Amino acid sequence: MHQLTLRDEEVAGAEGFDGAEVIPLHEEAEEPRPAPGMRRAGWLLVACGLALLPWLFVLATGLPATATAAHWPVAWVGLDALEALGLIATGLLAARGDRRHALAAAATATLLVVDAWFDTTTAAPGGDFATAVAMALGAELPLAALCGRLALQALSRPA
Repeated sequence: MHQLTLRDEEVAGAEGFDGAEVIPLHEEAEEPRPAPGMRRAGWLLVACGLALLPWLFVLATGLPATATAAHWPVAWVGLDALEALGLIATGLLAARGDRRHALAAAATATLLVVDAWFDTTTAAPGGDFATAVAMALGAELPLAALCGRLALQALSRPA
């Protein structure tokens, strides 16, 4: 491949280009600055995240070791239903080539990691714990990794 290179002096001295402005073909693009509202929202979220750090200590030292949940089945069925919906939406959007699959994939990956975390940390010792670990390692975390990869790939491609 041949490359045509002209120096400023050659362009300025060429016939018919008197006073022509030389515009470089490749300039480093500046990162766009976020809108003021977006910057404020970002800093508000950072402040809220930092404010939660002391609350983690309160929870860690104040919560009972065991608890009874009144709607335990509803909580788990709801979480798994959201995961199923996320997997279906991600799959359909990805199969159609719709870039919005990145949003569904990111949300679904998060749900799958949360499910693996709570399954393993709330399981009773023995068979229940072994099943939770097997599900986490054999299904939830690999699917979360796949969804995360899909989301990152979509974000790294030019629009």
